[in-house]
Amino acid sequence: MLSVKLDPEDAAALYSQVAAQIRQAIADGEAKPGERLPPAHHLAAVMGVNTNTVLRALRQLRDEGLLEMRPRRGIHVTGTAEQGELRGKVAELVDLARRSGHTRADLLAMISQAP
Repeated sequence: MLSVKLDPEDAAALYSQVAAQIRQAIADGEAKPGERLPPAHHLAAVMGVNTNTVLRALRQLRDEGLLEMRPRRGIHVTGTAEQGELRGKVAELVDLARRSGHTRADLLAMISQAP
């Protein structure tokens, strides 16, 4: 998971790239449910980004149900590889829709009409 590939030239925000890297680690089984992740400041140092960038990514993953964050207990993986893979695909779809000029409402309409 620590072999990160962040691209400052990428249109995606750095926190989104950080979230994608952690999500991919979960999907690949590198970070398994119950495992503890390194502290945000350590991840930030390894990734070469600001700690707040990592914290924003971690909060996003927490909101997606992939991580649990508790003071003094650390950050633990709660999602499975399958959830991580699915969430990753959803994030890619949302990014593609945004770059194509579609709103979330457009995307939801397309999904609800899909067979």
